[in-house]
Amino acid sequence: MSSALQISASISSNSSSFLNCGFGIRPSKSSLPPASRSHGICLCVAAPSEQTGTYKTKVSRNANMAKLQAGYLFPEIARRRSAHMLKYPDAQVISLGIGDTTEPIPEVITSAMAMRAHSLSTVEGYSGYGAEQGDKNLRAAIASTFYGDLGIEETDIFVSDGAKCDISRLQLLFGSNVKMAVQDPSYPAYVDSSVIVGQTGLFQKDIEKYGNIEYMRCTPENGFFPDLSTVSKTDIIFFCSPNNPTGSASSRDQLMQLVQFAKDNGSIIVYDSAYAMYISDDSPQSIFEIPGAKEVAIETSSFSKYAGFTGVRLGWTVIPKELLFSDGFPVAKDFNRIVCTCFNGSSNIAQAGGLACLSSEGLKAMKDVIGFYKENTEIIVDTFTSLGFNVYGGKNAPYVWVHFPGRSSWDVFAEILEKTHLVTTPGSGFGPGGEGFIRVSAFGHRGNVLEACKRLKQLYK
Repeated sequence: MSSALQISASISSNSSSFLNCGFGIRPSKSSLPPASRSHGICLCVAAPSEQTGTYKTKVSRNANMAKLQAGYLFPEIARRRSAHMLKYPDAQVISLGIGDTTEPIPEVITSAMAMRAHSLSTVEGYSGYGAEQGDKNLRAAIASTFYGDLGIEETDIFVSDGAKCDISRLQLLFGSNVKMAVQDPSYPAYVDSSVIVGQTGLFQKDIEKYGNIEYMRCTPENGFFPDLSTVSKTDIIFFCSPNNPTGSASSRDQLMQLVQFAKDNGSIIVYDSAYAMYISDDSPQSIFEIPGAKEVAIETSSFSKYAGFTGVRLGWTVIPKELLFSDGFPVAKDFNRIVCTCFNGSSNIAQAGGLACLSSEGLKAMKDVIGFYKENTEIIVDTFTSLGFNVYGGKNAPYVWVHFPGRSSWDVFAEILEKTHLVTTPGSGFGPGGEGFIRVSAFGHRGNVLEACKRLKQLYK
């Protein structure tokens, strides 16, 4: 291995502990949260120094950062996995926790990226900064492939380095004087980014919620779609379908209700469709399939879970021209200013890969990989179902949502890790509505998925 590759591998293997522990802060056992707590996640990185006489600047800490009650969920899971591996150095630890893809990127896609990379070493093929909004051909291909006859044009599409990054850019666009609603449970980046930009009140420990956020409870009893008649008016509605973590996809009728709710309240929907290609039934794959959605919705998506681009980083956000602020100003124009100020455009190599993804051969290759993960999902669902658990999701998403009624999610996570050396994700990490559940990811090599299911059967038989 070359020295450059060794350095890269070292950075990769230590990134979770870096994110979790921060600069110059030494983790200790006493800092670990008890597994029995519903939000058992490490406190944020900005702990005060224990040293006396240490120089400090006169810059105040961002008060919104101080509101965050916990470190980000997935670095905490990675930290617990690392601690477990130190305790059991000979164990074969299998991770079905974080939703990170495992199968190789199809060659039709990597070869296009390789060709683009090599062309950069030639005078004819070199290019520097690209358009902040993305390559024109890629934007056109996204519009035609995913939005067909829905009235979405290439100029409505902003190519990015991933949906997660765009979520934060959208929060910057909206600013601190809005109120947001979020599914409960939901992907934690929505809430954390809302806290950071100053949209929320303090964390209310008794109910495990932040003030000034509307938590829309999604449960098996309501089909994982909120009762909108009980939801207060908000400015921004974050909505993910198929949902992470529950794996549930909203029906056409349900999304029609959501769009009408947004219109009645003058709200903007931020619709996360990062798992749309996993849909197996007739659920809509885009919010823009719903009449009137272009007047109230933004859609964000990604190549991460379609083409294995979790490390390549490439996604997009759609903001229709019809979407206007209360003063009539186009939302897309302000987002364009945010993008041009904060972003220099996606990697030209990654965008070459994106174009290859959307070729006929690339689309087939992506669907084959998605089919492989969906087979993994069926194996996991069948395993938990055979053990008598109530199991949700799996049909339209690569996640299985398993109910452990009356139990702490972190306790279940710890039990499974300790007794089977299997990493899952505690449901409470996705919000108070996730307590009593665990999320199991179908992203894994087939042999590891089969072995994990074998261990689960031994534990819960």
